[in-house]
Amino acid sequence: MLNENFKLGLTPENGIAKIIRPTTKHPPLGNGVPRCEIYLIVENPEQSLENAVKEEAIEISKVSTRDWEDIVSYCSDLDGHIIAFAK
Repeated sequence: MLNENFKLGLTPENGIAKIIRPTTKHPPLGNGVPRCEIYLIVENPEQSLENAVKEEAIEISKVSTRDWEDIVSYCSDLDGHIIAFAK
């Protein structure tokens, strides 16, 4: 927690690879190009994913309870950046 309303999470490359593979390349293969993940806390991760896909995002992973106990869905935007919708 960086403050009361802001939490920063960092995921090792091999950790995120378990979630985003095989839909996207393994993170080390993207070295030297812009890449990031934004992790958004939302009321409804499933609906947020559906809305993103309607706007041309690429679905990566449906809603699932993750190892860290958040309920999360994943997609990538048109630039290939990862977007997580979490509850």
